[in-house]
Amino acid sequence: MEKTVEKTVEKTVEKTVEKILALLRSNSRITQKEIMSETRLSRRGVEWNLKELKKAGRIRRIGSDRSGNWEMLE
Repeated sequence: MEKTVEKTVEKTVEKTVEKILALLRSNSRITQKEIMSETRLSRRGVEWNLKELKKAGRIRRIGSDRSGNWEMLE
């Protein structure tokens, strides 16, 4: 039972990450608020996912929070 839950959580996280990456690809200037709306994640959930993507070297932020944009590194 535990392994099934782990696999389900892993797949859900994977789908969320892919959704966020797709949003960033389609609009590099997307805001966290817009990501929250599209993914139905909390602000903290969006922040955590973006931090993990940055840590994994998949994205980076260029410029300021207000006028910057996201760059895909993969």
